[in-house]
Order: sequence, then C-alpha cells, then structure tokens
Amino acid sequence: MTKTVTRSLRGLVAGATIATASVTAPMAAQAEEFINILTGGTSGVYYPIGVGLSKIFADGISGARTQVQSTKASVENLNLLQQGKGEFAIALGDSVKYAWEGNADVGFAAPLDKIRGISAAYPNYIQVAASADSGITTIADFKGKAISVGAPKSGTELNARAIMAAMGMSYEDFSKTEYLPFAESVELMKNRQLDATLQSAGLGVASLKDLATSVPTTIVAIPADVAEKLGAPYLAATIPAGTYEGQTADIPTLAVGNFFLTHADVSEETVYQMTKLMFENLPELVAAHKAATAITLETALNGMPVPLHPGAERYYREVGLIK
Repeated sequence: MTKTVTRSLRGLVAGATIATASVTAPMAAQAEEFINILTGGTSGVYYPIGVGLSKIFADGISGARTQVQSTKASVENLNLLQQGKGEFAIALGDSVKYAWEGNADVGFAAPLDKIRGISAAYPNYIQVAASADSGITTIADFKGKAISVGAPKSGTELNARAIMAAMGMSYEDFSKTEYLPFAESVELMKNRQLDATLQSAGLGVASLKDLATSVPTTIVAIPADVAEKLGAPYLAATIPAGTYEGQTADIPTLAVGNFFLTHADVSEETVYQMTKLMFENLPELVAAHKAATAITLETALNGMPVPLHPGAERYYREVGLIK
C-alpha cells in the first residue's frame, strides 16, 4: 500500500514537472524586450520624437514592449540612463559632456561612465519669447523682469545660465526667476505673471506656438558673438521668419546639438536594431515632429561626446559610415 502510494506520488510529481516545463518553456521563448524611452516635457520636442521612436521600435523589434517616459529632460535622462532606468534617451550635447566629466554643479555627482552614444540627433534652438506688453526686445531688457529659465538643471536651464554669464548677467538681475517646464512657463505668461521664457528646443516647439497664437509675442534675438564667447557645443543659428505667429523677420540665436543615447548594459543586438530602425524610418520621425528633418545618417557621428555603443557601431560599419 505504501509502495503504491509512493509510486503514485512520484508519478504526480513527475507529471507536474513535465507540465510545468511545457508551460514555462514557451513563455521563456516569448520573453519581452522592454525599451523605456526617456524624453522631456509633453509640450517640448523630445516627447513627440520619443513617441515616434516608440512606435518604430515596437513595430520593428520582435517581442519589444516600449514605453515613453516624460521627464525633466537632459540631466534627469542622463542620470536615469546611468542607473539603468531607461534604454534610449535624448539629451543636449553640453549636458552629455558635463555628465561624462561628472560636473557636480550641473547635477552629476560623479562621471556617468555607463552612457553610450547612438547618434547625433537634431539641433536645439535656444528660443527666447517675451510678451509684447513686457517691453522686452533684447536680452539686456531682462533686468528687473520675471523670467522662466526652464526646469531646474535641465538642458534649457544650463543653456540659460551659460548665456546670461556670457552676456555679463545673472539670474540676480531678474525681479523673479522661475524654474518651470515649457508649458507651465507659457501659462504664466498668458496670465501676465511672467515676462519672458527661454526654451531650448526644436524649431516650432508646441509651447511657443501656443504662446504666440494666444498673446502678442516678441521673439528675442541672441547675438551671434555669444556663440563665439561660449564656444563648442554652441553655434550661431537663425530662427526663420514665420516660425511663430507674428514673427516677420529672421531672428539670430544659438543652437546646441542633441544626441540619442543608451547605456552600456543594453545588449548589442537591441541597440543595433534601434539604430537601424531609426534610420530606416526617418519619414515616420519627421511625421512625429518636423525637427527630425535634421536627423541624417551622414551627420550621425558629428560631435558625439561619449563612446559609441557597440550595437550602434555595428550598424555604422554595416552601412560604411565607419570603415
């Protein structure tokens, strides 16, 4: 009797083991590839670009599950990459440089040694918009005014700090300094609680389009010699006439390149696929935001501040960009 029960129990255990194996093996074979894309505020350019990439990756990478995370942009994105909390991110070139060096003053307590490059992206134009009622027509007019300089230690705020210093000014010259994302800055300007906002983004950013169509707005010039004082990665640039409602002339400003990034622990195959799919589907990215028209294979390696990920390098060798 005991032997019969024992044999029966063994049979049940063996059967359960076989059943478990038959269930778990297919599940393991269908394991998902999770790709978290770190962007910026929903009213900026990073976010719609991230949404476009999310669809491209989900459609093109077998088993991929993608997510777009809205963040405070460059500095936060880079710190999250270092912590392994994202697989793909967008960040400004000066922020990437500071991250690699470990510049504590701008939000990097130690060098972020896990960051790896995928591609140069498009330039951010530093766009300064003032309400017409404020009387601001130049950066010098910021003195005694209420100004938003972007989210704390975001790429935009780092740009604002650098530009003010190059022009012999600081936040202390303002009557009030607000550290707000793009959309919140615009809402305060509509309500006459702010005089101007500085926003580092692709041309035609939704927040400034909203502002210019809501209240009379002045797009304020940043002189070309500021780019010379600051040096790389800042470049003299132009906001073409007609970019925003009521803007009838070209406006000189500065630009800083953006970069697509990942981290060292993301697999070579995943990064290869992401790089390949991005360049093979650029029209879809342009449909997500016209800033993506500046993303090209020919300029993919221009100014890259960190080492390339092996997966990206593999793709560039495949297409002959790297010999």
